[in-house]
Amino acid sequence: MDGTDRAPGVRGPVRARPVMTYLLIGSCCLIFLIGPASGFTSSYGTGEELRAAQAEYFRRWGVVPRTLLSGAAEPLLTPLTALFLHGNWLHLLGNLLFLYVFGGMVEQRLGPSRFALSYLCVGYLAMLCYAASHPDSPETLVGASGAISGVLGAFLYLFPRTRVTSVFPFLFFLPLRFPAWSVLLFWLTLQWLAVREDDDGPGVAYLAHVVGFTLGFLYAWIRFRRARVTGPAPPPEGEIRP
Repeated sequence: MDGTDRAPGVRGPVRARPVMTYLLIGSCCLIFLIGPASGFTSSYGTGEELRAAQAEYFRRWGVVPRTLLSGAAEPLLTPLTALFLHGNWLHLLGNLLFLYVFGGMVEQRLGPSRFALSYLCVGYLAMLCYAASHPDSPETLVGASGAISGVLGAFLYLFPRTRVTSVFPFLFFLPLRFPAWSVLLFWLTLQWLAVREDDDGPGVAYLAHVVGFTLGFLYAWIRFRRARVTGPAPPPEGEIRP
């Protein structure tokens, strides 16, 4: 590349397009469209038939804690397959917005192969930790939230001063710019409070978010802590707009 391409949502030159980020987004979109949750595939039927097909689809490819921890070999792959499944359009678009905005810069710092490997490993471990904390739960867990939370954690370590344009309901939805560290730590605090208040019961797997964020931050810290001490000063950080 000629150095003039830009990561999604980032102002300023970068080295290359975040191809792996785009590939992950495209994979999630494609799998969602051909699955029963999108409503685009008539073979799953309608009404009760569609709901039954969707429940069976998620039980087969999603994480069911009670099944995952049963000791059988087949469910051990479900924490990976579940990363590419989403329950509805809002779930899909909300997750992919975060990946689109924050994934590009993290991928460019890690490299495509390390980015993909860390994404899958963090997502897998986040799902596994959630299952271990709810070993008897029959609820199905799907979504890329744990892996994407890892991307946010890595971003916090790598680009803490990058300014993020955010919108908060309690500030009358005004678009305001804040350092990434303040936005991401505020988000993490909300997830942690939700875990404590709701005991991470059925619904949103807040615990997977917290675990993924922590693992992503630790991975970036282990990978780059020496470079921060001995390496050259990083280039000026840009601005991100979701």
